[in-house]
Amino acid sequence: MLFFIPIKSITFEVMKKTLFFLISLLSLSAGAQTAGEMQVFKSYRDSLLHICKKLYSEKATEADKQKYNALLLAEFEQALSTPASFDYPFDSLSILKYISILTSPDKKCRIITWNIPVADGTQQYYGFVQEKYVQTTKRGAFKKSKNEVVQLYPLTDKSLEIKNPDNYISDNKKWFGMLYYKMIEKKWKGKTYYTLLAWDGNDKFSSKKIIDVLTFDLNGTPGFGADIFTMQKKYPKRIIFEYSARCSMSLRYSSKKDSIVFDHLSPTSPQLEGQYQYYCNDMSYDGFGFKKGKWNYGMDLNATNDKDDKDKLYHNPADDTPTNTESNNYKSVFDQNAPTGDGNKVRKQDKKKRKKK
Repeated sequence: MLFFIPIKSITFEVMKKTLFFLISLLSLSAGAQTAGEMQVFKSYRDSLLHICKKLYSEKATEADKQKYNALLLAEFEQALSTPASFDYPFDSLSILKYISILTSPDKKCRIITWNIPVADGTQQYYGFVQEKYVQTTKRGAFKKSKNEVVQLYPLTDKSLEIKNPDNYISDNKKWFGMLYYKMIEKKWKGKTYYTLLAWDGNDKFSSKKIIDVLTFDLNGTPGFGADIFTMQKKYPKRIIFEYSARCSMSLRYSSKKDSIVFDHLSPTSPQLEGQYQYYCNDMSYDGFGFKKGKWNYGMDLNATNDKDDKDKLYHNPADDTPTNTESNNYKSVFDQNAPTGDGNKVRKQDKKKRKKK
């Protein structure tokens, strides 16, 4: 059996749709329940798709965007509050790039995010996290029953209030908003870390690519940011790359190397160092490899073009794929001060041996 524990109070509309759903299931035979569920979710999907088309229409004003986004939030919450919604893909929304929908490899959680462009060049972010787990209930002295439970958590973007996002850890109520496009599952000492790759259209002058982390505490509450990064004797809770809005940056997961690979960023001229609106990729690659519970930073990675097609989704539309210029010199960084891990050793070569013949 599947139960849902709501976080917010249930509205009258939710009650109507849930009642209709339950009546439909009771009226169908066991073999036809799947068809009944599919019909309900297709109805939600069509409604969500209709709202998205209005929301992202070129004719939509700022007031229209707020109105349609409020409708989208309400309709999505109703849909995700429906039993068995976790297993419905809402695929047409993802294919059309309106909304990012990522399910963890272990099928235990799902994160849904979307952005709304604002006239001043900034972005507003919204979303939900769904978690599915098995709840054990005692029945008598010797009997226990197990039921699947799906819990829903709305994401509230508090980016404007966060002064130091690199070292910020929070729950879903104080989320540092971004648009996720890739989820990587890693486990260490019994704890699961869902590493997330994301895009943030910061403003008119710069954009950001971000490596974030999703975890769940013992109560099932989602948390964002974690102490699992080692980068040049620094231990941030998430990795943030900022670069010129006129340039592109690749941030992807290499399944072949089991590493996160990304463009190295440099200022367009030395005197602009530290002014990230003038940073662009310099056609070299760096990366992170996971070892002993840490993502460990490595420089000058030899990156091959094994890009996952799904990584193309949910990037800035103007962010074209960079040319496949590779660096053949990879230098592993060994950080003696790291709490755990001993550096990214995906691939390394000694530069001193690469002399011209």
